[in-house]
Amino acid sequence: MEPGSQSLSRRRLLGVGAAGIAGVTVAAAGGAVGHDLLSDSPAAANTAADAVPFHGAHQAGITTPAQDRLHFVSFDVTTSKREELVALLKEWTRAAERMTRGKDAGPIGAVGGIPEAPPDDTGDALELPPSGLTLTIGFGPSLFTDANGKDRFGIAGKRPAALADLPLFPADKLDPARSGGDIAIQACANDPQVAVHAIRNLARIGFGTVSVRWSQLGFGRTSSTSRSQVTPRNLMGFKDGTRNLKAEDTKLLDEHLWAAPSDGAAWMAGGTYLVARRIRMMIETWDRTSLQEQEMIIGRAKGSGAPLTGKKEFDEPEFDTVGADKMPVIAKEAHVRLAHPDFNGGARLLRRGYNFVDGSDGLGRLDAGLFFLAFQRDPRKQFVPVQRSLARLDVLNEYIKHVGSAVYACPPGVRPGEYWGQSLFG
Repeated sequence: MEPGSQSLSRRRLLGVGAAGIAGVTVAAAGGAVGHDLLSDSPAAANTAADAVPFHGAHQAGITTPAQDRLHFVSFDVTTSKREELVALLKEWTRAAERMTRGKDAGPIGAVGGIPEAPPDDTGDALELPPSGLTLTIGFGPSLFTDANGKDRFGIAGKRPAALADLPLFPADKLDPARSGGDIAIQACANDPQVAVHAIRNLARIGFGTVSVRWSQLGFGRTSSTSRSQVTPRNLMGFKDGTRNLKAEDTKLLDEHLWAAPSDGAAWMAGGTYLVARRIRMMIETWDRTSLQEQEMIIGRAKGSGAPLTGKKEFDEPEFDTVGADKMPVIAKEAHVRLAHPDFNGGARLLRRGYNFVDGSDGLGRLDAGLFFLAFQRDPRKQFVPVQRSLARLDVLNEYIKHVGSAVYACPPGVRPGEYWGQSLFG
């Protein structure tokens, strides 16, 4: 959206009557949920010390009730040999299974080997419990073919149609150094050191076969993914992900989350697709914006999270309600309206994002915002149309900037004896 049209939209929005208040869903509708890998019931770490099962029909970390901490990494594959990549995936799977049980990454461990050899675990999680650690892998479009269209590992013919490169949306300011990648791994835990330890050791194991392209630390989950969780707040101070899919919504998950054989890629059945977006918030500008304006931009109350037309957080927004000035109480440019499934062909996402603060930008402004993570059955039919609507009209765009972007195919879960991506490479 051009700056002039944004200003016009903002004036129109502020002209709407109704002092309602707003709760946010930054950058897209939908969200993340918790889900047991072995059944359709929620699986969570009941305490910080508990472990989440690694094996099952679906990968952990997708419908698992969202933990509080994140370390996300995107790798470039540096080898050209398929057998080396498959060997790494097998070794990664063994290490991931061990670490989710609170064990060292390797069978020898951080201190169990001979002094003359490097240990097969870095040791920074010694004596720490599993902390609900989940590890989730995804494959990017560039793993299937390179920039020249060359089949890199004999899997180009298996690239799902749903794994399409995301279009460039209006106002995107994407940094190539924070976008894309061949393989992504998401580590979520209730202890930041456990999550960082997991990614550090997977990167160590991958040395010579993959290299880190970019990574992101996150804190304070921005979606409730189970009905047992309260709705969290993002760095703008609004409740985020009120309408998120929940672990208990099994029928909706089958419809909106899990890929099916009929979708055209048999190896992805039981898997899902992940969109990752690094969204920087213009915190200082937002903090100088009046409460009334903030609430009307979002379309929800900042305190309760209720839609401007309701009283409680989970009240359904009434988009046809008008105020005394005959204007919609929830403005046409309000975030909650533009992101709502009713205005996006029923599209819903399973969101699992996190807040981030990565220091300052050198000009005295916080480099802070939302690391948006959303799982879905087909990004072309879910994330893309929602984001197009938001990118065109959302007045919130005056306060946010999309600076990183990636999409990945997350394969189904693994059974004992299998490895990550076996359905693709096996």
